[in-house]
Amino acid sequence: MKEKIKKILDENIKPSLNADGGDIEFVAWNEVDGILSVRMMGACVGCPMMQVTLKEGVEKTLKEKIPEVKEVINVVE
Repeated sequence: MKEKIKKILDENIKPSLNADGGDIEFVAWNEVDGILSVRMMGACVGCPMMQVTLKEGVEKTLKEKIPEVKEVINVVE
């Protein structure tokens, strides 16, 4: 499952974030709860739209492609 998630992040999500100076990194996958932990990086950090991007972009895309994903959360260092 981790590899499938990473592939979707790399192919479907990172290009859009990179175009605006941001990035995203896989942190952990909790199979039991269906929670994916990621780290938003670059221009995403501190961006007022980061939460919208996380929920309406990243989470929505992953839920569509992998029904097991129930929620995506950002892990802050």
